[in-house]
Parts: sequence; structure tokens; C-alpha cells
Amino acid sequence: MSHFLASLTELFEYALRDCEDSDMFGVTISNQVNVQDKAIGISFRRKDQITGDVIWSVFEKVAQSNARFNALDKLVMIVHSVKMPIGFGGGCITTKGRTLEAIAHLKRSIVEVKAKENVLAYALIIGIAKLTNDPNYVTYRKGFKIRSVVDQLLATTGIGLKMAEESQN
Repeated sequence: MSHFLASLTELFEYALRDCEDSDMFGVTISNQVNVQDKAIGISFRRKDQITGDVIWSVFEKVAQSNARFNALDKLVMIVHSVKMPIGFGGGCITTKGRTLEAIAHLKRSIVEVKAKENVLAYALIIGIAKLTNDPNYVTYRKGFKIRSVVDQLLATTGIGLKMAEESQN
């Protein structure tokens, strides 16, 4: 039994060797000899969640059911994978070759704050202006007439709204 479990674990490690731990996998195991048997399925999980114990629990369920696999049958294992995106790649958000600046210019739902300092304060003012339907929203978004409002926000609240990068400089 331990040899079988070790073999299954090595088989899965080999099948998933080029994949990230965050990628999702589902496995289907079918009987090539007796095609009338139902396939065994392992539901989609992250790569790091597919272990020998998980596979063994699926085989235990098959053993308790009416399905059967003979010792000399050829079993076909099909691994279904979904590669999960991680980060934005290249340090810049791109969609079909477009940079963040180009997308922000085209999309009204994306706002790019180009302030050198107090970026969070600028973003808050722009967000509040959008929510309250402030007539100055478009001018704030373009970077006009916003400096005095940000200064007033910082003076009124007395809260330091500098980001971690700004406070280190």
C-alpha cells in the first residue's frame, strides 16, 4: 500500500512539475481496459493541496462503491489545469499591449494619481468628489485645482496620509 501511495505521489509530482503552487488542478482517472467503468474524479484544488492522501481518499471511495478496477487494468490519468494569474507582470499593468496610462486615458473607471507626495490624500479627494458628484471631479481627476483641497484635508484632519514609500524618503 505504501508503495502504491508513493508511486501516485511521484506521478503527480512529475505531472505537475512545471506548474505554480497557486494553479488549480482537477484529475480524472479512467479505466482504459473496461471503458464502461465510470471515471474517478478529483475536484479542482491548488497544486499544493493535491497530495497522496487526497488521492488515496478518492480511491477509498471507489473501493466502497460498486466501481471496480482490476490490478492489471491500464488506468489513464488526465490532469486538467487552470493557470492562475499572479501579479501584473513587468511591473506595469498592460491589457492587450496597452499601458496603464493609455487605459486610464480611455477608461473613466480608472484614475491615475500622478502626485509626487500625499498620493493617498489626492486619491481620497478624487474618490470623495466622484461619490458626492462634485462638479470639480473632472478637474481634480486631471490634476487641476486639487492641491488646495488636499492641503485643507491634511490641515483639518491632522492625519499623515503619506504612503510607506513616501515616509521612507
